[in-house]
Amino acid sequence: MSANRRQAIERDPRWAAVLARDPAADGQFVYAVKTTGVYCPPSSPARRPRPENVEFFASPAEAEAAGYRPSRRSSEVARHAELVATACRHIESAEQPPSLQRLADEAGLSPHHFHRVFKAVTGLTPKEYALAHRGRQVRDRLPHAESITEALYDAGFNSNSRFYEHADRLLGMKPSAYRAGGADTEIRFAIGQCSLGAILVAQSGRGVCAILLGDDPEALLRDLQDQFPRAELIGGDRDFEQLVAQVVGFIEAPALGLDLPLDVRGTAFQQRVWQALREIPPGSTASYAEIAERIGSPKAVRAVARACATNHIAVAIPCHRVVRSDGALSGYRWGVARKQALLERETPP
Repeated sequence: MSANRRQAIERDPRWAAVLARDPAADGQFVYAVKTTGVYCPPSSPARRPRPENVEFFASPAEAEAAGYRPSRRSSEVARHAELVATACRHIESAEQPPSLQRLADEAGLSPHHFHRVFKAVTGLTPKEYALAHRGRQVRDRLPHAESITEALYDAGFNSNSRFYEHADRLLGMKPSAYRAGGADTEIRFAIGQCSLGAILVAQSGRGVCAILLGDDPEALLRDLQDQFPRAELIGGDRDFEQLVAQVVGFIEAPALGLDLPLDVRGTAFQQRVWQALREIPPGSTASYAEIAERIGSPKAVRAVARACATNHIAVAIPCHRVVRSDGALSGYRWGVARKQALLERETPP
């Protein structure tokens, strides 16, 4: 009976996540150990139990209903998550960003320890989180405010100069253009075909701002319009179509390489993730956990996955090279089949 149970657990894909200590599986299930009476998330660094002693549950509540208690490590992770969530609410509700010392005091931790815990959970420092939050507020207020100054002061920037210091990174364009939904911003684009289906390439004055893949060319154009609702979209001429040909050539033969100026628009955390992706060489892959480690936020695996999912510049920002910790393919904005095809073309024979 024990041997049968062991084999059943070893065949369960959740056991592979436990063996890999895959942070991407956290939140999907927990595993409990009969001999210790505790349950853990898949990424737990605890000593791996014997498979025959393991039970899987969909949630901590189910494990506790079955008589298990959280492991000490799990309790610490949950406590840190709660402390950080409280700090985030404080940052978001404060008129001005609270100091690191004040946030740490409220959490009952030293500033150094709090800073490390906050970054591990969110992927950002408290200062970066506050800036990103105010950036979101500016983006929400700009289209409706009577003036740019009103929007930025309402969002908590205490001077024009402080805001304009970060405006380009926060908005991706001048505040006046963002306020008008991208009006007066010219974006050239062209749609073509490649072996993976339809492809759209778009370029602003700063560089390539979108490479989209799909089955329906019209859907790709709608996606671009949603990104830049009031920008002036201009169909590319013959010269611009050479850029599309360059991207298609890279898709068909990755050895050609692709070195394009990019117009990358995202939060500070997203940009750190996307830069790390650009450093993965063709023919190689990295896990979400490895990317989190490389950007100095080892526990922000889910945030890394979200940043990959929001990438609008396929292949040039190679989110297709990010896989699960066990090497298996996970989701891809443009379909797992395209991800598989791209990786196969990059793999040396």
